[in-house]
Amino acid sequence: MIQNNLELEATKERIAYFQHQVEKLREVETNLQNYRLSVGGYLAEIDRMNLEIREYLSLHPSELKEQAA
Repeated sequence: MIQNNLELEATKERIAYFQHQVEKLREVETNLQNYRLSVGGYLAEIDRMNLEIREYLSLHPSELKEQAA
């Protein structure tokens, strides 16, 4: 789980990187099956990281301090 704004920014950067990788694969992969196999892991990881961001942003900063204690 994301613990602070620094980790939040790192996660957002990682999502952007993974999205860029998927965009590149869309441009170069000509075989549908290979494309789906190639991007599946990226898309799953993007979904997981987006969920972490949602969970982090849903908490008030005081709640984060309570969880850290």
